[in-house]
Amino acid sequence: MGQLHEGAAGRTGGTGAGRRLYELLRRQMSDGTLAAGSRVASTRALAAEFGVSRTTVTAVYEQLAAEGFIVTAAGRVARVASQLVPAAAHRVGRRETSAPKLSAFGHRVGKMLLSALPAGEPCRIDFLYGAVASRDFPTLPWRRAYQAALALHQPRLYYAPPEGDGALRRALQGYLARARGLSCDAGQVIIVHGSQQAIDLCARVLLDPGDSFAFEDPGYLMARRCFEATGATLLPVPVDESGLDTSRLPDEPTVRLAYTTPSHQFPLGAMLPIARRRELLQWAARRRAWIIEDDYDGEFRYGQRPIDALQAIDTEGRVIYVGTFSKALSPQLRLGYLVLPPALVAVFRQAKRLTDRHAPVLEQLALASLIDSGAYERHVRRVRRENERRRMALLQAIARHLPADAHAVGTAAGLHVVLWLPSLRQGDEAAVVAAARERGVGVYALSPLYARPSSRDRPPGAGLILGYASLGVEQIHQGMRSLGAAVAALQPAGHITPRRRQGTTGRGG
Repeated sequence: MGQLHEGAAGRTGGTGAGRRLYELLRRQMSDGTLAAGSRVASTRALAAEFGVSRTTVTAVYEQLAAEGFIVTAAGRVARVASQLVPAAAHRVGRRETSAPKLSAFGHRVGKMLLSALPAGEPCRIDFLYGAVASRDFPTLPWRRAYQAALALHQPRLYYAPPEGDGALRRALQGYLARARGLSCDAGQVIIVHGSQQAIDLCARVLLDPGDSFAFEDPGYLMARRCFEATGATLLPVPVDESGLDTSRLPDEPTVRLAYTTPSHQFPLGAMLPIARRRELLQWAARRRAWIIEDDYDGEFRYGQRPIDALQAIDTEGRVIYVGTFSKALSPQLRLGYLVLPPALVAVFRQAKRLTDRHAPVLEQLALASLIDSGAYERHVRRVRRENERRRMALLQAIARHLPADAHAVGTAAGLHVVLWLPSLRQGDEAAVVAAARERGVGVYALSPLYARPSSRDRPPGAGLILGYASLGVEQIHQGMRSLGAAVAALQPAGHITPRRRQGTTGRGG
């Protein structure tokens, strides 16, 4: 065992001596320094060489034997296992391994282009959609409710029902009736990890390869990818100033569902009028198709009460309502919910159980307490006022710092706007994003949200999506000032921006 002495200086003694000895022996057995089948030093000899106790060496040998590195037997000398393959051989094998064999689902997902996650240094001012202000979170009410949930005595700790805690589902039943005009039984509610899991469950339960689905164009990219991952075929339906163009819904016999955001179309912001809502419901009843209503920010409508949900006028049981707490509380909370037609409750409950058993229980109990006490609705009203201030600041800043033809749409509700820049081309979006980022401002191109970016249904010019819920008023003005400079640098030579009348906010929608 003389070869063990090399590198042993400074490794002996101390509380980590056994671990260091174990790692040294294992490494030398793996790389062939200690040959397969060779004798291992006695515990007494190794303890003396390394200055550790025999108990420590014995524990190391027992661990190595349990992992198959050495072979021991009563009355026999321990030896290095003869079946060991040098670690170098494993590394060579890994380098030469071909691409992993994946399922058809794995291949589809692997080839998908998704929106990039934030990387590198964060922007000084980031108009990131989906982000909300941390200072808006109801920290004290949440802490009290969570601590009360934590203090509840449970006779045992075990998995909860997959559909979610009964108290939260009952609280949601009342809240949705008050806030969204939605009538349901608590048994129709399933608690999920945010709207993304709700959409994923819909995709996997309702679609097969060879099916097709109708989808708003432009629309929420992560939802579109969920449906495409099943192998179903995308049938994009154009969006205009009134939302989903229901006159252009597909009649293909393979269509199984339509995805829509009727209260605040994502990303363009239109509200689907009652005539189109009824036409959509009639289409679903005729086709025996499902409608997935994604009500991602329905609480945030300014100047009037929120629009009632599409599900509220569904008499045929064709609408699957998707809600989330990501916008009103935090996307990090990962809590959302489905309100299902009665015919789908049992299968969705099973699918949820197979996916991840259930959503976190303590968070559900805390949220149920906030809703029952009225604290959640007070919080929503407060945050709605804060976001209305941010929205007005953004519209004023666009009017002040952007070219005269720039205008925002989707401003009546939600936590973002789409900014159209007709003086630039659609192909300039990436350049605008890059130029703004050089100035410390994060803005985001609209084109990736189109299934058909070159469609004639799309307005001309460059489009940007601007979220404002995580920013302060002064940040919004500074960010638009920097964006205005970036746009000016990209405008064609000789382009003259007319003077704008002070206070103009551009076209809303």
